[in-house]
Amino acid sequence: MNKIILNIGLLVFFIGIIFFAYRGLPLEAVIFRSFLLFLFTTFVASIFSILLIKSFSKIFYKKDGN
Repeated sequence: MNKIILNIGLLVFFIGIIFFAYRGLPLEAVIFRSFLLFLFTTFVASIFSILLIKSFSKIFYKKDGN
């Protein structure tokens, strides 16, 4: 799961580089904004995956208990 999240974050990072570079921003701004997108994307995807796994585990525990 971690590799998938990291790959999605890297994809967003490189798409961000392309997007911001086409807008004509300086190189430092392009890399900084793309890095912020990478951090935000990986953080949100990690939180989402943790919540998803916890909800699945609760469902399976309820089925086993009955």
